[in-house]
Amino acid sequence: MTSPAGPPPTGSDGGEQKRLKLLAVTACPTGIAHTYMAAEKLTQAAEDRGIDMKVETQGSIGAENVLDDNDVRAADGIIVAADKDVDLSRFAGKRVLTVGVAEGIRHPERLIDQVRSAPVHMADGTDAPASTGGKERSVAYKALMNGVSYMIPFVVVGGLLIAVSLSLGGHTDPSGGLVIPKDSFWMDVNNIGVIGFTLMVPILSGYIAYAIGDRPALVPGMIGGWIANTGSLYDSKAGAGFIGAIVTGFLAGYLVLWIKKVRVPKFVQPIMPIIVIPIVATTALGLFFIYVIGKPISWVFEHLTSWLSGMTGTSAILLGALLGLMIAFDMGGPVNKTAFLFGAGLIATGNQTVMGMCAAAIPVMPLGQGLATLIRKRLYTEQERETGLASLFMGCFGISEGAIPFAAARPAQVIPANMLGGAVAGATAGLAGVEDAVPHGGPIVAVLGAVSGVPMFFVAVVIGTAVTALTTVALIDFSERKRRGELIAGGIATASEPALVGAGAAVPGAGAVVAVAPEQATLRGAQAAPSASAAKTSAGAGDGQEALAAQAAPGTGAVAAVVPEQAAHETAPAGPSAPAAGDDDQEEAGRDDVLSGYLTDRTVKVRLDAAGKEDAIREMAGLLARTGRVADVDELVRTALRREEQGTTGLGEEIAIPHAKTDAVTEPVVGFARSAEGVEWDSLDGTRARLVFMIAVPEAAAGDEHLRILALLSRKLMDAGFRERLLAAPDERAVLGVLREVG
Repeated sequence: MTSPAGPPPTGSDGGEQKRLKLLAVTACPTGIAHTYMAAEKLTQAAEDRGIDMKVETQGSIGAENVLDDNDVRAADGIIVAADKDVDLSRFAGKRVLTVGVAEGIRHPERLIDQVRSAPVHMADGTDAPASTGGKERSVAYKALMNGVSYMIPFVVVGGLLIAVSLSLGGHTDPSGGLVIPKDSFWMDVNNIGVIGFTLMVPILSGYIAYAIGDRPALVPGMIGGWIANTGSLYDSKAGAGFIGAIVTGFLAGYLVLWIKKVRVPKFVQPIMPIIVIPIVATTALGLFFIYVIGKPISWVFEHLTSWLSGMTGTSAILLGALLGLMIAFDMGGPVNKTAFLFGAGLIATGNQTVMGMCAAAIPVMPLGQGLATLIRKRLYTEQERETGLASLFMGCFGISEGAIPFAAARPAQVIPANMLGGAVAGATAGLAGVEDAVPHGGPIVAVLGAVSGVPMFFVAVVIGTAVTALTTVALIDFSERKRRGELIAGGIATASEPALVGAGAAVPGAGAVVAVAPEQATLRGAQAAPSASAAKTSAGAGDGQEALAAQAAPGTGAVAAVVPEQAAHETAPAGPSAPAAGDDDQEEAGRDDVLSGYLTDRTVKVRLDAAGKEDAIREMAGLLARTGRVADVDELVRTALRREEQGTTGLGEEIAIPHAKTDAVTEPVVGFARSAEGVEWDSLDGTRARLVFMIAVPEAAAGDEHLRILALLSRKLMDAGFRERLLAAPDERAVLGVLREVG
């Protein structure tokens, strides 16, 4: 818990007054521009007040400037400006102020004032409350995103292994669907994939609980998720699936928080988090689910089966629509399993039409969600688009669980869209009299010859997929517009939220990322992580979505300098379009390069002629082409523009940093140009971009080089004096001299 305290500790034993020492942590789901801009703003504000401050950044490149025990021991307060979970246990006994990362950019001075009277973070691990001056993600949102981000690798690995084993080692069998011979190599591969899928649900539950109740909640959350997914424990033929896991995750987390508040003797306190709390919470939650929640789930399963049995003589269209709705609702849960087992059971009686309806609906959810990530890329983070590709692959093999990460992250938008698409597919298959001779679904059963009426089967799948994708995009777009309007009306600039981004944990291949969901002063997306997706050429890692949130700093450090008249007439020095390595001009340029040689006098222009964003990007691409490192200027322009569709790269403060990760360039290259009038870049603070940097790196660039460059620029550009010097520099040489300060 937190409690008010008297004057903050100074870290000294008394005597003469010492300088105030503050610490800060800045982080967000994508951790690019936003993270570093907040760090720089806080550092500047502290320096202006004569306060010592050390800032740890938890960015996409990893944690930097990490706070050690000595730093914490001597600190008078800690500011946590983050939109993902940050471990606060190391700050026990210190004043802790937690806010959204955008507040670190917009109001750093206010945060420094507020942290002096912030509540003291207690050793029980409870988070300090958020300041009323900033908007922070809700605990429920962070917890859900944490669980989803840890679940994604299990879904992808398990699903793809099952799909590969079925396609390469399986064959159709009327009595068993797609069958893989026992004791074969592909059966072993399939079993490994099944283990991944089996762990998926408890992982989701466990890490939801962990984000709420910290480590003591991990075990009860995971065991609770396992129980939820094991229907036999509460007399149900199907487990509660991912919906049950979400329920057990939140129950475990909040149960642990409640137990932590119970006062116990001091001699018991050391064993509370490692023995008492996990055992009590696990036992209580497990029994509660088995005896209280599990019974209604079993009842629903039985009565749905009975109800469906009574509908076999009704309209095929109506029955198909109902089965499609049920198949799409919980993807492996009791409602889905009821419909599937109902259809599978009728195959033995000679009625293969009902299974045909189910088979058409089964792949619609993963195919539809995967398609949605391709047709409206700007609504999704890089990690979501990568997951979308895996979802498309799983959908082809009838693995409906491929859509679970999307449904868990945005249930209000994704589940209705899934159900609508599933109903359309089921009704279409019912109308056409499609039959399926094996208890399995998806295009794979048609390819292997188990389906009659193959053309109409694919028509049903395609229509259902399109309906799901278009409905998903429409609902997400509507919710984002509505939320963005509400937050801006409340004085907080925002961009899309992350959907599949972990709250507080680094996940392989995850980004982030959250994108998704409710009410935050940053982004969802704002969010993404570097990955290999179908949208790979559209700029690396979704970082500019985070830049959107960074625009929530209107009016801070406004630039007052005016470009000298002579600079307004300056033109960039001409140079050969493809200089040969080692010629004199190249050697001279090498003496004036900055940012590891990626920016040289060949890629600096003191007057940008373009008046609009697209023209400016095209002009910047031409500037980069002077180095000979651009193989395809048009593709570079298209990639940069696709990146802009995901979210503006206008950071505010008269700054824009368009960027692209594409094989249109052969080596990393950075350009800079200055606009006297400014270019409209859709910055949320309303400023026109006068300082324009363009970053381009090839797909095969080592590591996250573009993220490193972007981080360096973002931090330095928060310095108003630096911006003024850039604006005032009379020629390219002078500009390079200023840019050397970046590193």
